[in-house]
Amino acid sequence: MAQDAQRVAIVTGAARGIGAATARRLAADGMAVAVLDLDEATGAGTVDAITASGGRAFDVSQADQVEAAVGKVAAELGPPAVLVNNAGVIRDNLIFKMTENDWDTVLGVHLRGAFLMSRATQKHMVDQRFGRIVNLSSSSALGNRGQVNYSAAKAGLQGFTKTLAIELGPFGITANAVAPGFIVSDMTAATAARIGMPFDDFQAAAASQIPVRRVGQVEDVAHVISFLCSEGSGFVSGQVIYVAGGPLC
Repeated sequence: MAQDAQRVAIVTGAARGIGAATARRLAADGMAVAVLDLDEATGAGTVDAITASGGRAFDVSQADQVEAAVGKVAAELGPPAVLVNNAGVIRDNLIFKMTENDWDTVLGVHLRGAFLMSRATQKHMVDQRFGRIVNLSSSSALGNRGQVNYSAAKAGLQGFTKTLAIELGPFGITANAVAPGFIVSDMTAATAARIGMPFDDFQAAAASQIPVRRVGQVEDVAHVISFLCSEGSGFVSGQVIYVAGGPLC
């Protein structure tokens, strides 16, 4: 991974879960990692974990605007070459109970956020003639009861990814999406709580339906993202990779 040693990565939603695991993994790969999350205190914890293990990391939490955050990263660590659009929220409900704010919040964070971050970072990647963009989709893109907003956002990210791959490919930039299935996280715990099921029972029920007979861990997703951000993934672009323990359709 020597060629990645000087590269700078931005991971959004990196305070916990998949984002934190990805930030740690990319730092272990030799990248300098900028951690961006609305939860400043927890985001700082991710930075501390990376620096404690000898990596380089920088906290851009609470930046007022995306352009300002990306500019801060470029000034402190160097021009970003890798972007992982992981930031996300859920506002689950059946459609007849879902509010317009539930819809707008989820679509705004997932889709508008990925658009703004990608637009701000791609110019740095174009200048370097190298870039890796990974967008976090989900198996919910295929449809999931109680998540019409989240499903729409995650399906939209897949189309967004494919178009980025077409537009940015000539500049040495790849764009791919990773779509996790059941991953043990705060989000899946929140879903279990919403339906009134103990989280352990919820995981066991999910594992029984997964071909590998276990639920996923955040590290499972981080490993795939690591490959897609590497030098060796340069001929993989515009793809959606389901990290779900088996085929979904």
